[in-house]
Amino acid sequence: MIAVVPRSLVRSLVVWYRRNRRDLPWRRTRDPYRIWIAEVMLQQTTVRTVLPYYGRFLRRFPTLRALSRAPLPALLAAWSGLGYYRRARNLRAAARLIAQRHSGRFPSDPQAARALPGVGRYTAGAVLSIAYGQKEPVLDGNVARVLSRIALVRQGARSAAGRRDLWALAQTLAEAAAAPGDLNQALMELGATVCTPLDPVCPRCPVRNVCAARAAGIQESIPPRRRARAPITLRTAVALVSRNGRLLMRRRGRTGLMDGLWEFPPLREGSAGGGPRLRSLGKVATVRHSITYRRLQVEVHRARLLSEPAGSDYRWVSPRRALRLPTSSLVSKILGSAAARAGGAV
Repeated sequence: MIAVVPRSLVRSLVVWYRRNRRDLPWRRTRDPYRIWIAEVMLQQTTVRTVLPYYGRFLRRFPTLRALSRAPLPALLAAWSGLGYYRRARNLRAAARLIAQRHSGRFPSDPQAARALPGVGRYTAGAVLSIAYGQKEPVLDGNVARVLSRIALVRQGARSAAGRRDLWALAQTLAEAAAAPGDLNQALMELGATVCTPLDPVCPRCPVRNVCAARAAGIQESIPPRRRARAPITLRTAVALVSRNGRLLMRRRGRTGLMDGLWEFPPLREGSAGGGPRLRSLGKVATVRHSITYRRLQVEVHRARLLSEPAGSDYRWVSPRRALRLPTSSLVSKILGSAAARAGGAV
């Protein structure tokens, strides 16, 4: 790793950020609760996807105490469509601990922050630097790429040694910053908008003259791109069973994927298979849906109920109510496809 001049680098980054940053709602506040919510939502999720959820979520849970008291179904419903639902569960668990142990305010102590469920070093550093002005570093994918190119850390964060070097550099820069929150957001913003994985826009970069990877002409290969996991295709069929204008839905058990969310029951003709017996009345649509590396091809069938569902994990709901339950976005895709085929309401 080459040496950098921290103060000069920090100054260039912060000046650039203040002139070029996107106007995002979580950048208009120093409320640690609102910053924390944004940082959790943005994990493995794009800004474009998060924007409409952020405002709705805060209207539903405007304070940390409101979140700590939220029933889990209501929380999951507010999160429906964002994916990675463990984030929502961890948010509520952390909010409850904060309400109990920290007087309802996100802790300013780094060790206490990192002890919260779902709060790692990155999230703690982001909240503490932006909300409290603490000289805490951040290192996510965007920041790691920026720093890897500037300092020519060839393996980036893919190796233990690379992660150690990048965290050390991020810490050095944070300690040199008068406004560490702006510095950290500058690194995030630069990675998101200029120092991108493919085709970085080097002429627009405020630190291009001190970027070792650019000087060597290898900026596009630093850090090396991670080999994507090969996608797998999963085929399944679900049943739309209608009764008095309502549809049958079931709540998923613990499978490690979308636990506790509501969905349409799987079609298992003539066999209980752990649920009610169903008979297909014909396929009405095929819906495609992706979950990380999984590519789902879901056949949607109108179906007849041959045995009554038992237990609280089955419920009859109107199509409108179905969209207010804790569901994945697959449910809205199925309803939309079925309605389009029917020429109107499901």
